[in-house]
Parts: sequence; structure tokens; C-alpha cells
Amino acid sequence: MENKIELQDVWKIYRMGEFDVPALAGIDFSVKAREFVAITGPSGCGKSTMLNMIGCLDMPTSGKVLLEGKDISDFKSDELARVRGKKIGFIFQTFNLYPTLTALENIRLPMRIHEFPEPEVEDTSKKLLDMVGLSERANHFPSQLSGGQQQRVAVARALSTGPSILLADEPTGNLDTKSGGEVMDVFKQLNSQGITTVMITHDPKIAGSAGRIVKMLDGKIVGGT
Repeated sequence: MENKIELQDVWKIYRMGEFDVPALAGIDFSVKAREFVAITGPSGCGKSTMLNMIGCLDMPTSGKVLLEGKDISDFKSDELARVRGKKIGFIFQTFNLYPTLTALENIRLPMRIHEFPEPEVEDTSKKLLDMVGLSERANHFPSQLSGGQQQRVAVARALSTGPSILLADEPTGNLDTKSGGEVMDVFKQLNSQGITTVMITHDPKIAGSAGRIVKMLDGKIVGGT
């Protein structure tokens, strides 16, 4: 099975006054298509920096980041935007839903930004809301939803443009155990349908939902494969 994601000797160095501080120090890492990988480690170890690289939100100081075999440093800005918008779905700890839009409107938004045909927008958004078990909450605003429900709407929104890669940064960090478990059930369902998934988490139980666990420390991978 081919590598969906590959990092080759990736360094990310930040200049802090007179000092160079490596956030990533020679990372070699790959994810095969349809894998579900959890990245764990203490705060400041480089997990989010690595996820930002994979998500085309940041570029390495040196080394290569390959998505489906293509070096992202070769992409022009419009190509990067297209990759972020259509190939990759992002899910964050804080949900990032628009408070003035309903659940259904939040899901529709990325498709409208990327100018999907309106019949497809309507059909896909309703199917996704049903998939995450929230059809009856279609017209509710985020403030009217529980944390777990908001995160499930965020998952549906991330899937709206049909990405093949799902990136999640502490997706259960603001949720209670029950809600976190429900969200992870959705992740496992999506992965079983073929979506390549990379997730950051501090929670060993949540990490155990993934097919593979990678441990980071001080900008390096120190455990897992």
C-alpha cells in the first residue's frame, strides 16, 4: 500500500532571539493510505508542528513533506489552498464552528466557498449530518449543542469537500469521556470507509482507538513506528 503522507528528515527551526530552537529535529515518518495513526507526547514536543506540516499550513526549514508522493514545497500558493480545501479535512479541539450559522449551515460553508453545485451542497450536507447522528439538530446553533454534538458537526464539516485525509488536533480535549467516545466512534467509522486519519492526543485511551501510535519527545519520534 502506498504512502499517503511522508516526512523525510524534516526540520523546523524557529529563531528565538540569538538562539535557534528546533521544533522538529530530523523527523522521518510515513502514513499509508487508509491508516489511522495517533501521535502522542507532552506539550511542546512538536506534535502540532508536525500536523501543520502534513496539513500544508507550514513549511519545513529543511527536509521534504510528501503528500501522495508530491513534495508540498513544489506547490504554488493556489495549489496549497486547493489541497487544504479539498484533500485535507481539519478538526480542532475548540470546534471552530461559526456561532451565527446553524449546524447544517456550518457544514455547507466549505462547499460553498469551493463553489460546489448547490444541489450537491444540499444533498451532501444533509447526508453528513445524518451520518454523525444529528439530523434532528440541523437548525440548531452551536450554542444550542453540547460539546460532543459541536465536535460531530465539526467532523461533518471537515468531510464536506470529500477529503481523503483527516487531521485532528486533540479532537476530544474539551469533551467528557462519553462524548469523547462518541466522537472516536465516528473517527473509526470514517477510517473503516477508507479515510486516512492522523490524530494528536494526550489521552492514552483515545490513542488506543488508532491502529498505530507514534510517540514524540523534543521534536523527535521516540516510540512507535
